[in-house]
Amino acid sequence: MPKKTELQMKMSLLQKLFDTGCVTEKQLQGLEMEDILVIPGITVDDMKELVILQKCSKKNRLFSYLSGNSDVKEDENAQSYL
Repeated sequence: MPKKTELQMKMSLLQKLFDTGCVTEKQLQGLEMEDILVIPGITVDDMKELVILQKCSKKNRLFSYLSGNSDVKEDENAQSYL
């Protein structure tokens, strides 16, 4: 199977969220790890993308997120974790 494009991966994540009943920005912001882990078919890559989506949503940058022009992704990659 051909590799999904970045937009296809984002749309797949959004569909998983919609299917589990997460349909508002408030619900998206309220997702905790326990909620995320029970989403059917969720992957580690989906979880990473979900964190970026939450940050973009909080900054009112959903359109930038979907177009791939989000500055949040660069901020996320620049962070180091101990």
